[in-house]
Amino acid sequence: MSTGSFAVAVAVLALGTYALRFGGLVAGARMPFGEEAERAVDRAVAVLLVAVALTTTLYDGTEAADAARPVGVAAGALAAIARAPLVLVVLIAALTAALVRLA
Repeated sequence: MSTGSFAVAVAVLALGTYALRFGGLVAGARMPFGEEAERAVDRAVAVLLVAVALTTTLYDGTEAADAARPVGVAAGALAAIARAPLVLVVLIAALTAALVRLA
């Protein structure tokens, strides 16, 4: 893919994203969600984020990831649950994965 076609693709995706966001704002103002619908959307967002995180953790392209990645992610998740600062969470995850790879 050439640089020009890549730039056009990025611009089209960016414009499409902003158009969808603007459409959501306009539609949200005209058709407010009920309380149940808002809870369902909140849950759907959480489920989607967890699914993306798990897929990225367990797979590297079309193949399974090495054992160090899930262990590092688990260590980072535990640090995040313990409310460690973000920099520390990332460092713990990276160092844990590196130590597992060295072992």
